[in-house]
Amino acid sequence: MVLEEVENILGGQRNLSIKLRSQMDLVDLAHKGVNKIALNHLVKYLDISQKRMATILKITPKTIQARKPKDNFPITISEQILRIAEVAARGLEVFGDDEKFRRWLHLPNVALGKKTPFDLLDTNYGTDLVLDVLGRIEHGVHS
Repeated sequence: MVLEEVENILGGQRNLSIKLRSQMDLVDLAHKGVNKIALNHLVKYLDISQKRMATILKITPKTIQARKPKDNFPITISEQILRIAEVAARGLEVFGDDEKFRRWLHLPNVALGKKTPFDLLDTNYGTDLVLDVLGRIEHGVHS
């Protein structure tokens, strides 16, 4: 299940202080704020630098570094972190392998205008496009 994997990718229920059972839980978590620990789990899972993640989140690396581990990000940043974690969870579900998904995430994709899926994760529209392509791959329509 994607929500369970989102939770795992972000460091688990203990870190999030909430069990993700529905989309409403994601809304609640976005309002509460995702903490730096969860972001660091996502960065580690995606095998990218904090600097690269900061670029996608449209914040400076110093903004991330200045936060204490349990400090929560504002709603807009938290929402984007959750959407990226959702893409990661969906990618794992589709590819069945972390490494295959990570490779795909960083390769130019024709269906995405020859951009890498990762580079589109900086907007909700781009994230929706990446999720759409993952759905097409799952159903055998390779992009």
